[in-house]
Parts: sequence; C-alpha cells; structure tokens
Amino acid sequence: MIFERAHVTELLTDSASEDTWTEGHRLGTQQVVLTIDSGKHKGQELIAVNYLSAYGNIDLKEGTKVIVKLDYEANGQVYIATISSYDRSVVVIGLVVIFVTFLLLFGGKKGLSAVLGLGFTVFSIWFFLIPLLKRGYSPIPAAIALVSITTFASLTFLNGFSRKTLGAAIGCIGGVTIAGLVAYAAGSLTPLDGFNMPEAEELILRSSGSGLAISGLLVSGILIAALGAVMDVAMTITSAVAELHEMNPKAKRSELFKSGLNIGRDAMGTMSNTLILAFAGASLNMLVLFRIFDYPYLQIFNSDLMTIEIIQGLAGSIGIVLTVPLVAALSANMYGGGSKNTENKPLLQ
Repeated sequence: MIFERAHVTELLTDSASEDTWTEGHRLGTQQVVLTIDSGKHKGQELIAVNYLSAYGNIDLKEGTKVIVKLDYEANGQVYIATISSYDRSVVVIGLVVIFVTFLLLFGGKKGLSAVLGLGFTVFSIWFFLIPLLKRGYSPIPAAIALVSITTFASLTFLNGFSRKTLGAAIGCIGGVTIAGLVAYAAGSLTPLDGFNMPEAEELILRSSGSGLAISGLLVSGILIAALGAVMDVAMTITSAVAELHEMNPKAKRSELFKSGLNIGRDAMGTMSNTLILAFAGASLNMLVLFRIFDYPYLQIFNSDLMTIEIIQGLAGSIGIVLTVPLVAALSANMYGGGSKNTENKPLLQ
C-alpha cells in the first residue's frame, strides 16, 4: 500500500447534504481533483470520488490537505486515489514542538533530559518491542525487557548513573512487574487475554502465519501503560529520601523508610487516580453506549471490554501502591547510615 500527501485543487461535484442524526456532518458524495504533494507522483493530478458517511466523514473543500491511498495498474500507472484521512501532520508536529519547547523552557537541563528519555522510550517501543512481537516473541517477557531498558535509560538521562537512579529504577521495575503479575492472574481467572481486545480480530486476520502471540498483548499493554505513573512515584520517593538524607545524614533507615512511606502515600492516591481516569477516558464511548442501551449492571461488569478496562486500571494502581513501600525500603537501605552529599554520587567512578 502506498500513501501520499495531496491537496484538493478543484471541487467538481458535491451532492452531500446535512445529516440530521450526526451533528455537523454531511452525507453524500463529492468528486474532486487532487494534486499529489509527495512521493514519485508529486505534482500529478488525479480525479477522486469522496464518500461522506456517518463513520467516514472527510468533507472536502478547495485547499483541503489529505492523505490518499494510491492503487496501481499493471503498467505501474496510478489508476485510483482513495482518500484515507485528513493530513494532520502539521498540527501534530506543531503540538510536539510546543511541548518540547515548554519542556526545555521551564525544565532547562532536566527538560532536555526528559525529552531524550521520552524519545528513547518511543524509539524502543516502535523499533524494539513491536518488531519482536511481529517475529513471534512472547509479549510479556518482551514488555518486561522494554520496561527495564527504558526505565534505566530515562532515569539515567535525568540523574546520571547514581544511587538515586538505581533505587528508583529497581523500585519502578518491581512495581510494574507487580502490575503485570496482577493483570496476568486476573486475566487467567476471569478468563481474559489479548483475544478479547477490540483489535484482536484484525490482528488475527493480518498476522496469520507470522507467529504473533496475541494472547499476551493484554498484559504487555498494561505493563507499558503503568510504567509512567509507577516511574513518577518511584522517582518522587527516592528523591525525597535523598533530600532527607542530605539534611540529616545521621537519620536511621527506619526514619527514612517512614518518611518515604508518608511521602508515597500522597503520591499513590493521585497517581492511581490518574491511571484509572486515563483508562476511563479512553473507554468513554463504550460507557455512554452502555447507558444509552440501558445494559444491566450484571452484563456491564462482566463484558469483555469493561472487565479489561477494570483490570488495566486496578492492576496498574496496585502496582503503584506496592511500589511505595518497595521504593521506600530500597531508598532507606541505600541512604540510611551513609555520609552526606551522596544522593547523586555516581556509582561508577
């Protein structure tokens, strides 16, 4: 499949009319002249028919930028261009630039480190995890490997290879692994796995013969989703314990543990909220449908989609909660009884 950028140079016909069921949408057909803006056919003009429906509603005007799918004849000539979507590249790239700019402006060197860590994480998911899954590697071990690598990399970018980094990374990996174990156990008992997810049917059709292990995708997705929140909690506690040790180098391990636990209690509530609300927001359409069709609660809470969302939210939240004592204990043992000015002391000289 070949996809290219294009823009509408002329609207030949437009039989679309306002739809009374979907606000702001029109239904019908449009015939347009498109000019290809990228690839080897750049500058070529093609006539395309655009179908407006309630589900695919790309309402074209002169100048509208779109992504088109090109189909070829046997001699290599383009014979049809199918309008796939709006060209949203400029807006998306603009938002990324704004985000990075603010991060660098207000975060300084830490902001740059955060950008590098985030870039490494995205790179690892796209070029490490997904190729492994396509080759048939087990999703859960692959996701654990990804979590371990990206955690150490992200925290090292932020703080260097220090005892603060080591404590936060070990605690984070432990917390995410706990979330994965909870999700795996819940999925086995319910029973639910990757085959119950909305995209499973398409994956089965597209990955036939590739060896893709679809069943483990549910747990691996939960591991990745929980990583950000767990990492935040782990870093918050480790930094706080390091700061307390800096102010009172003679503090006992038990005192540092108790302080880390108290600080973690504040973080666990907000982070658990964040995680559950993120899953709830992602499934808002489904929740609205349940209410529209007046599904009984017995069916709602036992449906595949709802149970998956509940498991995702609660498994991640349990991972966050148990990360707090784990990181507090690790940090207290690392700093308790130590000397001053060691919170960011490099482990490798």
